[in-house]
Amino acid sequence: MGIRDLVELEEREKVIKLATLCYLRDGDRTLMLHRVKKINDMHAGKWSGLGGKVENGETPETCAIREVLEESGLTVSNPQLKGFITFPNFDGQNDWYVFVYRFDEFKGELIDSPEGDLEWIANDKIQAIPLWPGDRIFMEWLDRSGIFSAIFNYKAGRLLDWKVTWY
Repeated sequence: MGIRDLVELEEREKVIKLATLCYLRDGDRTLMLHRVKKINDMHAGKWSGLGGKVENGETPETCAIREVLEESGLTVSNPQLKGFITFPNFDGQNDWYVFVYRFDEFKGELIDSPEGDLEWIANDKIQAIPLWPGDRIFMEWLDRSGIFSAIFNYKAGRLLDWKVTWY
């Protein structure tokens, strides 16, 4: 097997992963997850929204609702699709297509999340916490009308460039 065969095999093994990112809003606060609990978490130490992989047979909306419940204990309703983000080769192997949702309606009590520490962060303080660089950009879009489609290119955890289209 030559180099060309190895490259072709590697390209065939790439998988497109579907995921959700969910942001719950309570007035001027957003529920954020500090990723400090999971071993070998590529997001360790960063703050993020809730969410995860879309399971077989699941719509992005049902995934978002399920993930929020599993990670926070909160039951959400009326998902607002804010946009789509493509993260090519983000984990070093796969392309991730992420559906971004905002929820303003929820009920229940926060649980001790298995994913990390949950905290309501004032919206004007979010830019001061450790986020992925791309998150700093698209978090600003959660309050805009319309739906975005964006691509964020990272290499070894560093944001190289990004592009957005609004609809």
